[in-house]
Amino acid sequence: MTATAAPRIGVLALQGDVREHVRALASLGVVAQTVRRPEELAAVDGLVLPGGESTTMAKLARTFELLEPLRQRIKAGMPAFGTCAGMILLADHIEDGAVDQETVGGLDITVRRNAFGRQVDSFEGPIDVEGLDRPVHGVFIRAPWVEQVGDGVEVLARVTTDQVGAAAVGRIVAVRQGPLMATSFHPEVGEDPRVHEMFVQLVRHHADHSS
Repeated sequence: MTATAAPRIGVLALQGDVREHVRALASLGVVAQTVRRPEELAAVDGLVLPGGESTTMAKLARTFELLEPLRQRIKAGMPAFGTCAGMILLADHIEDGAVDQETVGGLDITVRRNAFGRQVDSFEGPIDVEGLDRPVHGVFIRAPWVEQVGDGVEVLARVTTDQVGAAAVGRIVAVRQGPLMATSFHPEVGEDPRVHEMFVQLVRHHADHSS
């Protein structure tokens, strides 16, 4: 990608909110496409890993021979943005993970699966995200939270809403580390593209400094 070209950003299309992410990205003027095969992964400048079921997505990635190519591209510096289950896939460490659960890795964080509870414990509320001038509407569905972050990880958001129990208030729900971003919530729900725009800026920044 040249510095002036529109970035090509993929959405991992094995499961989850794929169309919603494609729509949000396309609204920002980038070339958005689905990614199911290694050759499609090789063609993108950045990748969104959507919500879904993290264990199923990891198994499907291995079935489609995508797991190792994903690990290699992220290790090589490809920008990636994980939401909900995608956050789990990007995490280096998982609490309450399934037996033999695999991740793509890259983010020096420890996440706790289903930390906010079951489906019936899903909630919505305003989330203040570092760098944005007003809160985003956070939609949490069987969401993880971040238990620990490494030295190079920037915390972008914490839960402050009173719609959750006391144990959840203050928990980390958005992080960034170099070209990698992740949120516990689903920014693709609704019409606010600002979190996706943050990721597009990451992709452009990476392109500018690698060209």
